Amino acid sequence: MSTRAEALREYPDEELAAQPIGAWTGQAYRRVVGAIRAQLAVENLTQPHWWTLNHAAGAPGTWTRATLTARLAPYDDQDTDFDAVYDDLTARGWLTEDDTTGGLTLTDEGEAARLRARERNLRVHHQTHEGISQADFITTINVLRRMVANLGGDGNLPEPAK
Repeated sequence: MSTRAEALREYPDEELAAQPIGAWTGQAYRRVVGAIRAQLAVENLTQPHWWTLNHAAGAPGTWTRATLTARLAPYDDQDTDFDAVYDDLTARGWLTEDDTTGGLTLTDEGEAARLRARERNLRVHHQTHEGISQADFITTINVLRRMVANLGGDGNLPEPAK
């Protein structure tokens, strides 16, 4: 367990129940996403690069620029130019685009890069989950899903890629 996690103090339930959820979810978001982005940057990648590599690997030749952009844009918070991401991955020799269908496929080099990025993301995942049981994590996700739904959002899990 990390030193910072071990330093967590205990508080009365009443004090915890009065905490502002927006402040805590915001801090968690910034920390988790910041750690992911820092790990990906070591490989000279951004999150949209990672998303592209991962989706193209999961359904080779199925995604086009338009369909993949439509799938990824809702998760983007940096006004990403997805065409520039696809162009960059193509220029690196990691992604090919079929001249007829426009389908995106990883090259062997692209798959190797994806696996390196995956290992980096797993490090963040393990660090983030340190000291948290699976049951507590599931409860947390379900509570957040309910809050999203209570405020008019879609609390359902994203649909799997087709």
